[in-house]
Amino acid sequence: MKMYTTRGDTGQTDLLGERVTKDDPRIDLLGSLDEATSAIGLGRAQLQVKELGEILIQTQHDLYQIMAELAFTDTTRPDSLRLAADRVEWLEAETDRLAASVTLPREFVMPGETVSGAALDVARTVVRRAERQLVALPHKRKPVNPEILRYLNRLSSLLFMTARVEDLRDNTPVRLAKPGS
Repeated sequence: MKMYTTRGDTGQTDLLGERVTKDDPRIDLLGSLDEATSAIGLGRAQLQVKELGEILIQTQHDLYQIMAELAFTDTTRPDSLRLAADRVEWLEAETDRLAASVTLPREFVMPGETVSGAALDVARTVVRRAERQLVALPHKRKPVNPEILRYLNRLSSLLFMTARVEDLRDNTPVRLAKPGS
């Protein structure tokens, strides 16, 4: 099986139901979501707190479902691919559970105390970029499932908490972003 088709050599690619240019905002968003799931995978591969692994795997599955939903045009998308509100509720419950296990300062925390925590912080920032790209789609007459926006917003919070759980696993104090704090 060839790993390339040459169909993209002219700067176009396929959404499911439409051929578009590679600079289409939906393609850009799909790229950010793909980058996010890879960054989550990088953080997951380095975890010391193994219980976080299953949570992160679930988020990766959810991101793949979101990418599938966004890859379809509105007229070809099966209803079974729509992200449901219960996935947002699951994220909220997991984030709350993790937040209860750590004490955070009121100041901004500087990423980088652990490799896994730093990787998860990178994933968080990529998710935030994807969230901004998603918000722009309706302005370009590209409707989106509002649950996806809610999901990405909560996912960044979950990733922040998983990074802090990793950073604080050995009771190492967090480094604050403001010097002298």
